Amino acid sequence: MARFAPLTLIAALVFGLGTAPAAAAPPAARDPAPTTFTADEAEAQAALVDMEDQRLVQARAALTALLQTGGIEAAQRKQPQVFVSSHGRTLVLPARNTNAPYTLRDLAAVEKGRYVRQMKDGSVLLGIHVFVADGARLQLRGPLTLRMGSLPGSFSSIIAFGGSIEIKGTAKNPVRITSWDVRTQQPDRSTVDGRAYIRAVGGEFEMTYAQVSDLGFWSGRTGGIALTGTERPASAYRHRTKAQRHQDKAKRLAANNNPDKSGGNFGDVETIPVGPGTASHVLADELVSGSIQHSVITGDAYGLFVSGSNQTQIIDNKIVDSLVHGVFMHRFAKNATIENTDVIGSGGDGFVLSRATEKVRVTDCLAQGNGRNGFTVNGRALAQGPSASGESLAVYGDSSINSSIARDNGRYGIEVLGGSRLAVQTSEVIGGDMGIVVREGASGVQISGNKLTNQRRQAIALRDGATGAHVAGNTIKGTTTGIYLRDSDGTVVGNKVTTITDPEAHGITVVGQADGSEITRNTLIGSGTSAISTARSSGKLNKHNNDEDGWKDTSTFWIKAKRYVKPMNVIWACVFLLVIVSAIRSRGIMEKRRRGKIRDPYELQKPMEERPLMLLRHAARGQDQSENTMPVPMPGRASRHRPPAHAGSTPTIGGRG
Repeated sequence: MARFAPLTLIAALVFGLGTAPAAAAPPAARDPAPTTFTADEAEAQAALVDMEDQRLVQARAALTALLQTGGIEAAQRKQPQVFVSSHGRTLVLPARNTNAPYTLRDLAAVEKGRYVRQMKDGSVLLGIHVFVADGARLQLRGPLTLRMGSLPGSFSSIIAFGGSIEIKGTAKNPVRITSWDVRTQQPDRSTVDGRAYIRAVGGEFEMTYAQVSDLGFWSGRTGGIALTGTERPASAYRHRTKAQRHQDKAKRLAANNNPDKSGGNFGDVETIPVGPGTASHVLADELVSGSIQHSVITGDAYGLFVSGSNQTQIIDNKIVDSLVHGVFMHRFAKNATIENTDVIGSGGDGFVLSRATEKVRVTDCLAQGNGRNGFTVNGRALAQGPSASGESLAVYGDSSINSSIARDNGRYGIEVLGGSRLAVQTSEVIGGDMGIVVREGASGVQISGNKLTNQRRQAIALRDGATGAHVAGNTIKGTTTGIYLRDSDGTVVGNKVTTITDPEAHGITVVGQADGSEITRNTLIGSGTSAISTARSSGKLNKHNNDEDGWKDTSTFWIKAKRYVKPMNVIWACVFLLVIVSAIRSRGIMEKRRRGKIRDPYELQKPMEERPLMLLRHAARGQDQSENTMPVPMPGRASRHRPPAHAGSTPTIGGRG
């Protein structure tokens, strides 16, 4: 596993490595960072993330302990200073007594520019972690080129923990920020040994007219530019009045002078009440708020990662070649606005609204050429039952994708997973395996006014328990199946579907349980086996007033027959056929009988001949009793025996004549 070497970068600065960095490689020459790792590489990165978490907690705890002592010593600590721990050196910026922000000039003044140096080409090389404490503000103004040192096992970062970060350039003079390997004089494009990143934990983050590239590694919170917070209540100490703080100080001094004191000391870290859930692995003060506008982000691990935030604005940005996802709205991101932002070429999804996000509105955005989905909206609950963290079983929703474009993404254009009251409206989906997919029991999803073209399978698919969906006014072209319902129900109304010419094409297909669904006033144009296929569906389905005049049925006789050949249909057909045949047959017999054409069934048989009945008597042995062998006719009956063949002979019984 890679070990963290906190002095490597400092040594590089002290001994003058990289005093004349070359210009960054042009975009065409980019060598993308790997997206797959061996087990050892993955373990090394995960360990670095954990070490970063511990470093932040230690820096915050040490600063809090120093400031709580009060007096002259605490006042002297309210200036930039370096904290040293086993996880590296951190340049801490405490809150000032004035509203003046910290600038690069303040950072460069620490230890005579040991950690922040200006290079010959005018850029600034940062060689240490920067910690913006609660109540402090760091301001980076354009024109500025900031190279954040990033060597194997040692990298820099800028983190606000309850404080504020302002990165402000102009259209002509943007702020440029990149990771920098002083050995190769190039941006650091390897994430295996960690990489420089920027993060705001609670507090505020504002970035406008910036160009950021090649930051971040492994996790969302160290992924490049990360805005993270928590839903825990804010620290009571932070919001107390001046008089209350003086009272707290008097109590602490009295406690220190008490010989019977027990428990903590001046270094105890203030505890924060626990709330309903966290959005980060590190304790934070409150939800973060942020604004990222008019910026370009290239080659970060995560283009933008946001969690535990309120009213974050992501407007007019371009995010290219992110290693994982482009814009990732993680847990407890609420009331966010994402507008006019393009995400191109991400390894994963373009835009992700993850579980526990609510009321996020995405408008006029582009997701193109991403490895997975263009847009993913996940409204599922955080738990399905009792869980270790005790999360609620409630689903999330009220988010929407509006007037946006998903083009040629590797999987789906837009995927909706669970949740309620989610919407995809007036957007365009081009290419992909499927266009808009709704599944995982999503309820009340609105899919309206969208345009979908050239999907390989289905344009709009409702699957796996989606309920109460409303699919209306969409225009679909160039796909095998326009609208597909599987074990889902909803209203499909007023859509126009034009399929490709394919023997297996369908305008609308319904499979499985679809009870309560309604398919009405749709226009279906194309050529295939059926305009609306419901042969494999079950439940009550209301299908009416659909325009199928433009559909050419190419199904064979057997395919048409299969639409109606179902077990119960066959049984009833046999019953009706038997009744009809019996009725026809009996009617024919009666008709012939009336016309006299029915013959007596016995007329061709001859009557039996009546002859006298003859009785045979037992004959005695010998010829003298031969006359007793003659049959004796019974009175009144004719004999059936013919006379002997020879007149003079007398037959005998039991012997020869």
